[in-house]
Amino acid sequence: MTVKPIKTKRDYQTAMQRLEAIFDSRPGTPEGDELEVLSILIEKYENENFPIGLPDPIEAIRFRMEQLGYNQADLAKVVGLKSRVSEILNRKRKLTLEMIRQLHEALNIPTDVLIQSY
Repeated sequence: MTVKPIKTKRDYQTAMQRLEAIFDSRPGTPEGDELEVLSILIEKYENENFPIGLPDPIEAIRFRMEQLGYNQADLAKVVGLKSRVSEILNRKRKLTLEMIRQLHEALNIPTDVLIQSY
């Protein structure tokens, strides 16, 4: 099969079917090379047509707290008062630039996630 750019939904569906057919191809074989190129084309099409947005900042904080086993008291050690944490998590207080820095450092949440409006 000839690999060609993916421009339409139909092209995408055809590429996905072909990818499935050659998925177990070994590297260095003609089908393995086709698999590699086809994967790149599919990824490009998906990134352009099905972009995944950044997560909500508050949900990202909650998720990271859960991962780390943090409660509101633990987060208060990062951003200040426990009441401030409650206001943030209940969307009653916006994150300041300093809070964003602190959360980024302590919880390793990307700043581009934290800086978004909510």
